[in-house]
Amino acid sequence: MLSETQNTGSRTPRDVNAPEVGGNRPAVDANKITVLLADDHTVVREGLRLLLESAEDIKVVAEVENGRLAVAMTKKLRPDVVLLDVVMPQLNGVEAARQITKEVPTSKVLILSSYSDDDRVQQLIEEGATGYLVKQTAANDLLKAIREAKKGNAYFSPCISKRLMEKCREAFAKGGVVKKKGNCLTTREAEVLQLIAEGYANKQIAAELCISIKTVEKHRQQVMNKLNIHDVAGLTRHAIAKGIIAPAEQMPMM
Repeated sequence: MLSETQNTGSRTPRDVNAPEVGGNRPAVDANKITVLLADDHTVVREGLRLLLESAEDIKVVAEVENGRLAVAMTKKLRPDVVLLDVVMPQLNGVEAARQITKEVPTSKVLILSSYSDDDRVQQLIEEGATGYLVKQTAANDLLKAIREAKKGNAYFSPCISKRLMEKCREAFAKGGVVKKKGNCLTTREAEVLQLIAEGYANKQIAAELCISIKTVEKHRQQVMNKLNIHDVAGLTRHAIAKGIIAPAEQMPMM
């Protein structure tokens, strides 16, 4: 069974195909499914890599600790599957999934998270995720999910599949359809919201996103207006309630 553990420290993105000093970069077997791991817990990533590479047809090409690096490394490596956690620092899994599916549509996003509430699952599906598994899922299910994702097929943990089916049946019974819940914030606004909630000052946000402080201030005001929340404490509470960031006691040190 898969489980989440405490973070043991931050790391830079690990490209497992990077050459050793004085060596040549090894080629990835074209017959293998390439996977990028994104989770802010080092021990979880290492455990997942060991599990995935025990399968002869799967190769982990990189490991990253936050959503922003997940997007950047996906653009660089273009893996077949991105295995993505939801709650991560700097850029959460929802926004990372949105950017990856838009900018690298050939890379299939597979969510592996401790959180599996209906609203979150629905939102990730809307943002283009191919599948969604809970971290308590069986190891064999994870391997199967990656293989199905590579084929372009959806795959969900049994508990999630059951709830999705029940919601669809209920909607059809009422003669309607499942209503899509849109995100009122743009991608940039969502990024700014998360960084504000994580305690970044405007100058730090500008540096992180490579935009001007004036632009940060504009996005900040738009976020407050759209959410009708006009203080940092309120924005932080909103981000925690929506699962954008983890509660303070669970957040890794920056």
